[in-house]
Amino acid sequence: MAGDRRGPVLPRYRGPLSAALTCALRDGGALPDTAAASRADPYGDDLQLALYTCYELHYRGFDGVDSGWEWDPALLAVRAALEHRFLAALRRDLGDPGSLDDLLSGLLVDTVDGGGVSEFLEERGTLDHLREYVKQRSLYHLKEADPHAWVLPRLSGRAKAGMAAVEYDEFGGGRAERVHARLFADLMADLGLETYYGHYVDVGCAEMLALVNAMSLFGLHRRLRGALVGHFAAVEITSSPASRRLAHAMERTGAGPAAEFFYSEHVEADAVHEQVVRRDVIGGLLDEEPELEPDIAFGIAVTSHLEDRLGSRLLTAWGA
Repeated sequence: MAGDRRGPVLPRYRGPLSAALTCALRDGGALPDTAAASRADPYGDDLQLALYTCYELHYRGFDGVDSGWEWDPALLAVRAALEHRFLAALRRDLGDPGSLDDLLSGLLVDTVDGGGVSEFLEERGTLDHLREYVKQRSLYHLKEADPHAWVLPRLSGRAKAGMAAVEYDEFGGGRAERVHARLFADLMADLGLETYYGHYVDVGCAEMLALVNAMSLFGLHRRLRGALVGHFAAVEITSSPASRRLAHAMERTGAGPAAEFFYSEHVEADAVHEQVVRRDVIGGLLDEEPELEPDIAFGIAVTSHLEDRLGSRLLTAWGA
């Protein structure tokens, strides 16, 4: 296949699955065996990087990799095996996530014990801590709102209108310089980091890859549209208080005006978005498809579960 010269470079592989996939995309070698995917650690670096690489073909692609790989039937079979392994592990580990009302109420309870990542960064994080955190988050924030846009054709009525309203804000309200991905790149520049899309995938930990992969997994499958709405709700409802703490962290460390602005912008915007998501997106979806309530709950539970795993990874590293 001829190479397309756009997008980030292919990431360095982390095991047999990602190695075979990388070699296939780069040199035309054999794709990974689907049976091997069924035996891999569902949360491990190898599977998560392989799945991330598959998904990126639907976003910016990779430099030198032909666009035709996006819908290659054999590669899609590999992706399906990776997805099945990951999704089965999430369903096994979360079990019954509980009622949607309880999960939404839980998201509204802000932490006060200083035990989370944003609390750590606000109170005692250094510029090095902030740079490490931002490198990880860049895997999502440089394409912020893109995975959620896939759900729009799968919604209707009030849910669609509410989702589109929030996405319009995320994409800058029609102003390129206000697109949230652009604002995050400006934040990265303030911290002296490379702003190119996908640049830090090789330092992205498995926990961060899993969090980004969950968004793509939910977004690319119509049957998981309820889970994507649940994920979106979890992101928007928890964003405002965390963003306030991170804005304080950027101010305290002198990170720079763009670094402060990205998070201060999210404090107000996401407080408004939270109301729209709860009232219109979730409310509208349940009015039309009440049978999706367990899926919405699952999406919220998955987001909290994966965020907790990422937070534990970062806090353990910083504590050491």
